Amino acid sequence: MRKFLFLVMLLATTSIFAQGTVTGTVLDSEMDGPLPGANVLVVGTQQGAMTDFDGNFSLDVEDATGQIRISFVGYQTKTVKFNVSNGQTQDLGQIVLTPDANALSEVVITGVVDLAKDRQTPVAVSTIRSTEIQEKLGNQEFPEILNTTPSIYATKQGGGFGDSRITIRGFDTQNSAVMINGIPVNDMENGQVYWSNWAGLSDVASAVQVQRGLGSSKLAVSSVGGTINVVTRSAERKEGGFVKASFGNDNYLKTVASYNTGLNDNGWSGSFLFSRTAGDGYVNGTEFEGYNYFIGVGYKANEDHDFNFMLTGAPQQHNQRGAFTRLSSYLAYGENGEPNEKYNLDYGYRNGEEFTFAGNFYHKPVASLSWEWDITSLSKLSTTAYASFGRGGSIGSIGRINGRQSFALPLTEDGLIPMDDIFAWNSGQDVPAFGDPRQPYSGEGQYQGQFVNTGNGDRSGENGISQRSSVNSHNWFGVISNFETELTDKITLDLGADLRSYRGFHYRRLVDLMGADTYLSTADSNNPTRFLNETYEPTIGNTLNVFKSIDDEEKIDYYNDGLVRWAGVFGQLEYAGDQISAFIQGSLSNQGFKRIEYFNEPPATQETDWENILGGNIKGGMNYNIDEKHNVFGNVGYYSKQPLFDAVYINFGNTLNPNLTNEQVFGIELGYGFRSQYFNANVNIYRTSWADRFESDAATFFEDTPNEIRGTANLLGITQVHKGFEFDFYGRVGDKFRWNGMLSIGDWEYKDDVVASYFDENQNPIPGVDDAVLNLDGVKVGNAAQLTASLGADYQILDNLSVDATYRYADNLYADFDATDALNDPDFEVFEVPSYGLLDLGASYGLDLGDNRLSFRLNVNNVTDNIYISESNTNILAGPEDTTYDGVNVNNNVFFGWGRTWNASVAFRF
Repeated sequence: MRKFLFLVMLLATTSIFAQGTVTGTVLDSEMDGPLPGANVLVVGTQQGAMTDFDGNFSLDVEDATGQIRISFVGYQTKTVKFNVSNGQTQDLGQIVLTPDANALSEVVITGVVDLAKDRQTPVAVSTIRSTEIQEKLGNQEFPEILNTTPSIYATKQGGGFGDSRITIRGFDTQNSAVMINGIPVNDMENGQVYWSNWAGLSDVASAVQVQRGLGSSKLAVSSVGGTINVVTRSAERKEGGFVKASFGNDNYLKTVASYNTGLNDNGWSGSFLFSRTAGDGYVNGTEFEGYNYFIGVGYKANEDHDFNFMLTGAPQQHNQRGAFTRLSSYLAYGENGEPNEKYNLDYGYRNGEEFTFAGNFYHKPVASLSWEWDITSLSKLSTTAYASFGRGGSIGSIGRINGRQSFALPLTEDGLIPMDDIFAWNSGQDVPAFGDPRQPYSGEGQYQGQFVNTGNGDRSGENGISQRSSVNSHNWFGVISNFETELTDKITLDLGADLRSYRGFHYRRLVDLMGADTYLSTADSNNPTRFLNETYEPTIGNTLNVFKSIDDEEKIDYYNDGLVRWAGVFGQLEYAGDQISAFIQGSLSNQGFKRIEYFNEPPATQETDWENILGGNIKGGMNYNIDEKHNVFGNVGYYSKQPLFDAVYINFGNTLNPNLTNEQVFGIELGYGFRSQYFNANVNIYRTSWADRFESDAATFFEDTPNEIRGTANLLGITQVHKGFEFDFYGRVGDKFRWNGMLSIGDWEYKDDVVASYFDENQNPIPGVDDAVLNLDGVKVGNAAQLTASLGADYQILDNLSVDATYRYADNLYADFDATDALNDPDFEVFEVPSYGLLDLGASYGLDLGDNRLSFRLNVNNVTDNIYISESNTNILAGPEDTTYDGVNVNNNVFFGWGRTWNASVAFRF
């Protein structure tokens, strides 16, 4: 009875103090969507709540009147009055927070950016905001911040600066679209995205949204696996800025400075950022230096016209580690039977300084001008014109010493390439380890009697090794325009055009003769005997002048141009009701391909005709909000996707593929979402089939015999089927503890057998090797973990102090099939990598200094170094605990390592 009376009194007391309830929805001004995780606090009390994934909050208040303060890291705090009594509920409606002046910039270029909206756009989507990127990335690569997203697998590839790679649902960036402010950045020839060219995105991104599957992009882009939308900010922000310094393992040092002018009375605003990053690299011999700049200028002419100009680039140079070092080498140069995950076979020392045969230097500035025209209250036109000038390439070796390439020479005691000995041998000195001493060139020509390196032509006769660079530069221009009009209050129509023009320049040039007098080039059939001496340093400085002519450069080994033209139109009809939202969209594009071969064709046939190929897609979806907590959606789509450039002109020449056909992609997806104040979750199931693919793989014939031939295998009619399940969630306990996680399970396999045709290095059929049928049916797709999971938590210890931890797990990771093994062994199987798990830790502390803020951050990351996994029956070292090799042949080409990195930073925002 006493307990009952106490309960009655407690309830009565609660009803006396709880005067009412305040509700509302917090929105992000830049993303035009909900802001989950925002803190809502009654001013002067400890009463608080946190917004859910839809930005909604509900807060019981003790006083009839007062104020609530809404705050979120990186956004301006807003205070709103309330007035409730007698148990009433007051809905404050939508409360919009804008990013504060400490962020890079203000306006999101939204006109051509297709961003999915929660509980409205029927696609599987994950969004990561700038605050999380800035805090948790540390000194990892930009794609690695996405590793806690379902079906995303991102790793370092070789361990060099910017050499990371990413896959979505098992598809790499050749078949997953990457966009910056709605501008596609996948290479128009090979579809790749090289992240070293975009190393500065972590500094300038306001958000990254990953749409898995066919996505909602209206462009006919290659979103077979998904679409990564990186949204940067522009200029319209009140005056302010920040400076930041970060340091970490292996002499890592990064400095960033940013300043915003604010919007003046004439409608102008500007935002500027500059950063420098340098270090020795976690892997031996991978030192790097990179810069990043961002310029944003905005002009608001009037209420109807907005202009934004953006220029950004990240010039860099870094040494690399190649992708095919044998695991036996890592063991040989490790300690106590454990492999040395930092070992690098691709470099050595020249006069005591690092000298590499694996590196990269590049600068890819992108400039864009966007125009937003509000034609009427119901219609607007959004147009973005852009240009990109990529300059740079990779570093490597060319030639042989007595038939041996650089990695096959006798190594130093530390397992490094004997650079000093190569210089000595090339200059005619006696190096016993290399065999007979170098003899002067005795052939015809003006350099008779001098020491000549040869690196092309008849490769069996190569003599001498030089350092070379493979240049892959381009000029790229484009314009995207989208007209949007509201047909009714619920139906919107979009129509647009996507135009692009691209020219790629591909050739090799000398970096260092390495002690020789000259270099004999015989690769150009139009000029078969050339003695060359010009060398070109692979440095940042040599990539800055993007308008410099290449006509006078001395080129070796190969020289060709690839031209691609793109003309596309698209349309979308979207319905957005209270419970039901749906869209249907389609696009049609024509891609024109042309190739110019300067070395292996006479002048009359160097340039091919344009090969025009039509493609397009149609897709649609519907979302149904069952109630405030539950929603379901589905989408379906079909792509007729044009093949990549190397599938149009095969065997590295002007030969048009006689079996040219579009790739066929069909995807279907179903999803469910749950939203509440304390817990949110998403479940997705999907199936994507990808048929009629063409692929060219390296292949070796008559291996380990005097007649060994290295060539390529052209595979026709490849089909893949990717099926899977995805689950991600977010929750909170009270106002200080938040947790999140995900689980994705994939089943990605090749379907049906394929036909393979084999060619040697000169693109000729190989005598005695006929076309073959490869038994790929049921073989697992490699190079991405088919099972990934993560669990993370953030805890706010004090008002300005928080800690976080994230555990990531990967399993069902297979090596990619090898065309040679598939030919020689009809029952071949790909190797499965042992599972592994990694833990990341972090801590943040902030100190308010009036209107300014001083912040500190510490990250400790366990990172994977997943060098491109290839070869069947491959042996791989995986994870920090699995280091056994019993019964396994360790001489196969692959290595899968892990390492621990740390990073500390301090930032001052004003």
